[in-house]
Amino acid sequence: MTGRSQVRYARSGDIYIAYQVVGNGPPDFVWVPGALSNLDLWWENPHYTRVFDRIASFSRLVLFDKRGTGLSDRPADVAPLEERIDDIRAAMDGAGSDCAHLFGMSEGGSMALTFLARGIHPLKDVLEPRQLFAASA
Repeated sequence: MTGRSQVRYARSGDIYIAYQVVGNGPPDFVWVPGALSNLDLWWENPHYTRVFDRIASFSRLVLFDKRGTGLSDRPADVAPLEERIDDIRAAMDGAGSDCAHLFGMSEGGSMALTFLARGIHPLKDVLEPRQLFAASA
């Protein structure tokens, strides 16, 4: 079991985004969470722990809490999508990731696809849930 790692913080505008890096890679794999996330609580859930450990066994997994959730700062107002996708960039930059696979869960899927469309960072691809979970079975 790989397990959790130290929580670090990266800046996204005026907000600090909490992120962790698990595994050694390459490649880099960025998990873009859905509406709710919490780096501490994810590791308490055996399902997420199993999935994260599996991904980290063949890559460097970057996990983060989006703004307003988990260990990340809370903005004064709900941020538009353009600001929220900068959380992905902040986590990637903080982790030193130049190019990664993105996996977007729920709302994180639209964030990942918008991030890809904007060309903010070079990406290998954006994966959907059935691709990931079929590979981790």
